[in-house]
Amino acid sequence: MLRYGDSGPEVERLQRLLAARHLYWGRIDGTFDGRVERAVADFQRRNGIHEDGWGVYGPRTRRAMEG
Repeated sequence: MLRYGDSGPEVERLQRLLAARHLYWGRIDGTFDGRVERAVADFQRRNGIHEDGWGVYGPRTRRAMEG
């Protein structure tokens, strides 16, 4: 599970996934900041995902994004 304040290679991977879906235009730097949080929340809203909490890259959001 990834959320605001996290950092590292998993967050960088998430940023790349979001950018590929035209949801994130920030720096690919491995920092889960407000821009990443908003992009994840937008993805969740567009896909009807409510289980993980808004802006949290949890199991349900991960399955939808990577599947």
